[in-house]
Amino acid sequence: MDQLIYTSLSAMRALMQKQVVTANNLANVNTVGFRGDMTNSEAVYLTNGGDGVSARAQASDSKDSADMGVAANVTTGRDLDVAMNGDTLLAVQATDGTEAYTRRGDLQVADSGLLVTGDGLPVMGEGGSPITLPPVDSIRVDNTGVLWIVPQGGDPTQPQQIEHLKLVSAKGSKISKSDDGLFHVAQGGSLPSDPNGRLTSGALEGSNVNVTKTLTDMIDASRAWETQVKMLAGAKEMDTSTAQLMDMSGQ
Repeated sequence: MDQLIYTSLSAMRALMQKQVVTANNLANVNTVGFRGDMTNSEAVYLTNGGDGVSARAQASDSKDSADMGVAANVTTGRDLDVAMNGDTLLAVQATDGTEAYTRRGDLQVADSGLLVTGDGLPVMGEGGSPITLPPVDSIRVDNTGVLWIVPQGGDPTQPQQIEHLKLVSAKGSKISKSDDGLFHVAQGGSLPSDPNGRLTSGALEGSNVNVTKTLTDMIDASRAWETQVKMLAGAKEMDTSTAQLMDMSGQ
């Protein structure tokens, strides 16, 4: 029973992590630019004292990653909505001050003039600093990430180029998704600007979470959990029966 308990507990730990990830994906099914989380664990067969492999296996520690599949764009017509094309990512300043990357493109201008994403993170310019805008009558972003403004009282027919969003590509670099939903360079540091990065202005990319698949994953995980609970109950019955037999043999 002792060995079966540890085998089931390792499987239940992996299933619990899968349910947490699945629930988080469902909660973000309508979040702009959200990339679904994935959890991967596999059976690890235990060695038998270094001489052969035991029939027992335990679930490995979960290796979380993100689904980088592209989601559908929704046209909004709003000047500060941008959808990243291909594998382009937008550089932002994370809450810890480091440079991070997102697909979220619902940009806003804060009261201070700071350009931020819909969740309030400062957007980085090509120079690697947050972008601050002067008072403007209008602002738009072209498909290369250049910001064009008409200053307050300016001529609407003469927009001015003032900044360039920092667009990057993770090709050739390893990035990881953190708990804040942002992507970071796995070994630290920052990615260089990608001159080929492109946007679609006046559109937003939705979440790439597939609701049907996610619900199916949740049901599968629930059934697998129930199976493990039954295995534990069966192990307890076997242990009780064994104890009773030993007690009878001692009488």
